[in-house]
Amino acid sequence: MSLGPPVEPMLARAVPRLPGPAALPGGAVFEPKYDGFRLLVFAGTDGTVFLQSRNGRDLTAAFPEIAEAAAALGEDVIIDGEAVIYTGGRLDFAALQRRMNRRPRTVALLAREQPAHLVAFDLLQHAGTELLTWSYTERRASLESLFQGHSLQAPWALTPSTTDRALAEEWMTEWTAVGVEGLVIKGLDQTYQPGRRGWLKYRTRNTAEAVIGAVTGSLARPETVLLGRYTTAGHFLLTARSTPLAPRLRAELGGGLLTPAGADHPWHGVHFTSHWGSHEPLAFTPVAPQLVAEFHGDMAVDRGRWRHPVNVHRLRIDLTPDDVPPYGTEGSSTDPGGRQPAGQ
Repeated sequence: MSLGPPVEPMLARAVPRLPGPAALPGGAVFEPKYDGFRLLVFAGTDGTVFLQSRNGRDLTAAFPEIAEAAAALGEDVIIDGEAVIYTGGRLDFAALQRRMNRRPRTVALLAREQPAHLVAFDLLQHAGTELLTWSYTERRASLESLFQGHSLQAPWALTPSTTDRALAEEWMTEWTAVGVEGLVIKGLDQTYQPGRRGWLKYRTRNTAEAVIGAVTGSLARPETVLLGRYTTAGHFLLTARSTPLAPRLRAELGGGLLTPAGADHPWHGVHFTSHWGSHEPLAFTPVAPQLVAEFHGDMAVDRGRWRHPVNVHRLRIDLTPDDVPPYGTEGSSTDPGGRQPAGQ
């Protein structure tokens, strides 16, 4: 191979609105953005395989079904894609996490019970030819040819792509419920630029409500809020952490709306981490769970908890905690722009 691991994958930068066709070189092409693990698949003609994570980590042992399928190709290829697991009618990010740092016997059992798939969206090398300087259009044609030549089926999947913006918007509307987070937008004439945020990503946003259960900072000067929801059994669980509050919301909350938590607050002594995947403890102050906040978040929700920080839009003084959907439901109104329907 002229390329070998680690190779930094090309990345995307977030945009607040869906761009037009002239946003990227040669015109825009749209692909779904999946709730999964980025994976670069290195395969050799001798059956050697290496599965690389976004940050260069070796994930070969975590996805034996993908590794075996790559070895069976008998080709010199580097495929860029997303590892996903589909369970219960949607993509299951938590199931991917359960593959990490497990014994081979445990991983093999998980692979049988909840098989992973590799949704391929780029081809970086084929038959000894490096394709990084090829345009997206050329690389896509080679990737499609690879799929057709081998009649690839599960665990392989070829991501849909379209230059039709209206069709891409339909995908966002129809597929968010199954775990598609939004769209990745690429240029038809773009080369593959490792490590560069040359693509664009537009996340589907949804509007939901939750109860403010704690703050970082102080009650007088809150910096972020920790949001909770009640289970049907009455347990108050963390559902999201906010991004830094806007000055208006900081002033509003710090102006006397927050009440110190009583001794019965369920989060006293509970350990929360500073961000997803971290072990660093988060310093926070519990407050009486009585204020409802409306927030915008993406569709990366794992069993009731938003994985990425959410943006608190406003307080809902007109709602009580009893009005908030129970833990495990994603909440109220949704549209691709994250806007409330008229009249709400």
